[in-house]
Amino acid sequence: MFKLMKYEFRKTWITKLILLGVTAALEIMFLIALYGEFEDTLILSVGLLTAVAMLGVLVIGLESVLTLHRDMNTKQSYMLFMTPNSSNKILGAKVLECSLSILITGAFFFALGALDITLLFAKSGTLNQLWDMIQDFLSHFSVAGHELTFDTATMAALVFNLLTGWIGTVTMAYLADVVSSALLNGKKFNGLLSFALFLFLSWFTGWITRQATAAITSAMTMLLVDGLISLAFAAIMYIVTAQIMERKLSV
Repeated sequence: MFKLMKYEFRKTWITKLILLGVTAALEIMFLIALYGEFEDTLILSVGLLTAVAMLGVLVIGLESVLTLHRDMNTKQSYMLFMTPNSSNKILGAKVLECSLSILITGAFFFALGALDITLLFAKSGTLNQLWDMIQDFLSHFSVAGHELTFDTATMAALVFNLLTGWIGTVTMAYLADVVSSALLNGKKFNGLLSFALFLFLSWFTGWITRQATAAITSAMTMLLVDGLISLAFAAIMYIVTAQIMERKLSV
């Protein structure tokens, strides 16, 4: 399994390296602007870092789905399924590598954002106002009707919820792509049908989650339960996808 995970990482390491390089360049830009007191550049760097943080996690998940699609639809990559590895191991390596990459990237950007915000307010001499300002900002948002509060536990639960939700979405995309490539290959409108399957799975998991969390009154608890449900659905999607691959692709 570990060798397969390294193999999956090698397929996507260039994208991760580019993401890290862009982040490093923007962070240097942010620090120069902060301590050089270039206000316009500072605002620009903050906006770009925020955009990279949001898009970076999405790109990692999307690239993993595209990698699976290439493995399913190109002759060279298809040879992977002729190795003495079960589809469970092959798909498991993809899911684990993608999930770890998403979680590590999310944690990295969360820590970097916290550091930069602290530096920003410390430089301006208003660090003691930081928590009040963020709390005021978050008061305009809610999760399923529950107001967010800026404390370590709630913010950690929010990050956990966002990252696990994206992992769940990626595994749904895995299933839809495998259905398209293994079950509907050559059939008319197979791409449209697999996309419809993805939309249905997204709606269904969302509906189940809403039913399961309807009685929860705490925002933090709701975020945690939502995230755990996403992980549970990710596990189910993995099992179903692996079974389809084992029956249709293994030799």
